[in-house]
Amino acid sequence: MNELIPNTGNYKKLLTYQKTDVIYQITYYFCHNYLSSIDRTKDQMIQAARSGKQNIIEGCAASSTSSKTEIKLINVAKASLKELLEDYEDYLKTRNHQQWLSGSIEYETMRKLGKDHNDAEYFMNLVSTRPPETIANMAIILINQADYLLHRQLQRLSEDFLKSGGFSERMSNLRRKNRGY
Repeated sequence: MNELIPNTGNYKKLLTYQKTDVIYQITYYFCHNYLSSIDRTKDQMIQAARSGKQNIIEGCAASSTSSKTEIKLINVAKASLKELLEDYEDYLKTRNHQQWLSGSIEYETMRKLGKDHNDAEYFMNLVSTRPPETIANMAIILINQADYLLHRQLQRLSEDFLKSGGFSERMSNLRRKNRGY
């Protein structure tokens, strides 16, 4: 293992990546099936969902040499999902659909599904048979779960940085170690 530039692992194993991949696929389906092609929200929602996923990838790729960049990009992913969350909530409000409330059967069932499953195929089989207001509610719950996971990931990254430092500290420590200090 390279001590200076560690292998940071496979981003596809991260729950945050898996959850945001599901959100992206649901959003792509939702926008192409239920939003007008002239509605600017369509492209904005797809891009926000894509940004949520892609910034996790980019942050993980940068992590071996820049903790600062990794933390910033994970936070950008989180912010993009907040924007997407608002778009789904607006969709429901502007069409007089109800957003599922915490404690309702629909909400709690979807929360459990979101907790138990992270594979897009599973959710795409569900959304393909549901009306748009159900899909929007499903997406809202998944986005909230992803937001929580990203918050925890940011906390862990911050703690790791405080404990171990970053690339510059590794360079200095390895140089001192190599010189026998």
